[in-house]
Amino acid sequence: MEKEKNGEASAEKQTPYLRTGVCSLAINLFLVGVKLSLSFIAGSLALRADAIHSSVDVFGSIALIAGLLISTRKNKNFPYGLYKVENIVAVIISLLLFVSAYEIVNEAIRGGSDSVEYSGWILGIIGALILVPFLFSRYEVGVGKRYNSPSLIADGKQFKADVLSASIVFFALIAQYFGVPLDRIAAGIIALFIIRAGWQLLSSSMRVLLDASVEAETLGKIRSTIESEPAVISVKHLTGRNSGRYIFVEADVELRIADLQKAHLVSKRVEQKIKDEIPSVDRTLIHYEPAKKSHIRYAVALLDRKGVISQHFGEAPFFALIDLDVEKGDIIRQEIIANPHVELKKGKGIQVARFLLEHKPDVIVARESLLGKGPGYAFADAGVKTVQTEYSTLDELAIEIATLSNDSLEEKM
Repeated sequence: MEKEKNGEASAEKQTPYLRTGVCSLAINLFLVGVKLSLSFIAGSLALRADAIHSSVDVFGSIALIAGLLISTRKNKNFPYGLYKVENIVAVIISLLLFVSAYEIVNEAIRGGSDSVEYSGWILGIIGALILVPFLFSRYEVGVGKRYNSPSLIADGKQFKADVLSASIVFFALIAQYFGVPLDRIAAGIIALFIIRAGWQLLSSSMRVLLDASVEAETLGKIRSTIESEPAVISVKHLTGRNSGRYIFVEADVELRIADLQKAHLVSKRVEQKIKDEIPSVDRTLIHYEPAKKSHIRYAVALLDRKGVISQHFGEAPFFALIDLDVEKGDIIRQEIIANPHVELKKGKGIQVARFLLEHKPDVIVARESLLGKGPGYAFADAGVKTVQTEYSTLDELAIEIATLSNDSLEEKM
């Protein structure tokens, strides 16, 4: 039953971009019919070349729809899906653009120079036709970006090339109407625009097919999302690759948690965070290992900046962050930070815990016990130890920290 529901949800998600692909085919068929008919009436080489371009687009639209359908199929022989079929379709479309440019240039070189007189109403129709690919290209690219579909984005950009070529044809026809022969020049300019668009599509699609890394901006966002998890100490290695409209991510992380079951829960939590931030991520593979600590960070609840340890955790106005070099037993850094949530009336402890977790502590020290309380659970989920101390000043505690290991410190306190 659950599989059926997932299948229905998947179908609903696929409907918008499949419908867009069908609309692309219908519009291209319409443009071919109108342009070809008008090219014979106006005797315009540029308009006939533009009709050839649109006829190639028809085959591109058919390939687009086929690619969208095939890319959604699941097969045990392709455990990572058939998503790259969309990128193959994008390559096909780019190659068809090159074919289109060749046909235009060929017509410009070998075509006749005679033109016939035509009525001004043809100019009105051509001008109106410019709006069709312009509006649909904006819509299709928007749908492609929403669903991260490279083939829809490619097809939308191809419609933008139609806008440029149709505009050039329009001005060439105006010139022809007044007896200025710009038809062949216009055809050559159209070919250059199409070649440029084809190269951009080909290069971007080949990057995906060759498993090039995703954009640095996207990787940076993924890294920040992983590092925001309190249990993560560092991200040692991060890679990502595109496959159709989806992204696959692999990451090696260091956790402050040694328990495998808890580490697994942390990895699942991180995976969900990444998908929430970047919906186009299909799969995240996280390799985790307990960190080999070179230093330990203590967070101590303080009553004031002079170092008096607070009797309460959430109401402590300040916290001291103390970094201890594990090998040498030296305190290498000490900083006092203000508690931004000290004035809260409700949920103060949890908010303070979240605030401290942003500073990546290993041990929380307070005069009161946090066991069985909200902050205690938050720290335990992040792999952070909580200890109760009887020391009244930070100086006394710092001396003890410098002379005892983490485990023996917990016993001493």
